[in-house]
Amino acid sequence: MSSIIQLLPDHVANQIAAGEVVQRPASVVKELLENAVDAKATDIKLIIKDAGKSLVQVIDNGLGMSVTDARLCFERHATSKIRQAEDLFSLHTKGFRGEALASIAAITHVEMKTKQDQEELGTHIIIEGSKFVSQDVAVLPKGTSFSVKNLFFNIPARRNFLKSEVVEYRHIVDEFQRVALAHANIHFTFYHNGSEMFNLPPSNFRQRIVNIFSGKTNEKLVPVQEETEIVEIQGFVSKPEFAKKSRGEQFFCERSFY
Repeated sequence: MSSIIQLLPDHVANQIAAGEVVQRPASVVKELLENAVDAKATDIKLIIKDAGKSLVQVIDNGLGMSVTDARLCFERHATSKIRQAEDLFSLHTKGFRGEALASIAAITHVEMKTKQDQEELGTHIIIEGSKFVSQDVAVLPKGTSFSVKNLFFNIPARRNFLKSEVVEYRHIVDEFQRVALAHANIHFTFYHNGSEMFNLPPSNFRQRIVNIFSGKTNEKLVPVQEETEIVEIQGFVSKPEFAKKSRGEQFFCERSFY
């Protein structure tokens, strides 16, 4: 009897993994924003077109990558966060599995530009559906720029499952707000179809909330703080008269101090 088990080609495995990591444009936004935060950026720009279906671009002024790292970051399970299984219990960063960029590159057109501060030249890489199209040296500012275009271009059936631009844009805003709220010390800007939607300068936590939700948010906030031997909780809730029936605009940020 002939064998029926076979190893999948890398590009097929990446497309399957992409279905788990990238469900919609907001998934790409989440991964790229968190990478920028992990890169110790102090200024992060998010640029999208057509609710992320045509373009998701994140530009940061973080650490940047070497030529070798720029190429390796698109390989599956390539990560700077862990070296052995025990490291999983002492993570203090966002992503760590090393599948996000490989998955994104499998189903999009990716252009990455990156440079470390101490280097004179940076690296410019173009990938289409997991295939490296080009890799060149380039004159670049410090940091990294990821441009992700034509989401699901090679999986049209998956692209058809995307919702309307209004719905997909709302998911992107939710991810942007979540990351921006957790990192009030970082300057975030957000552009959609050429229009500036958010401009959030570094601030304290309360001011960041006000800058994101605007209006009369400040007068609605009530600070809360509780500390026990197990956990410390601090943040803000709205006054009862401003409570909403839906569960939207509820954000929780977990921080470990071990």
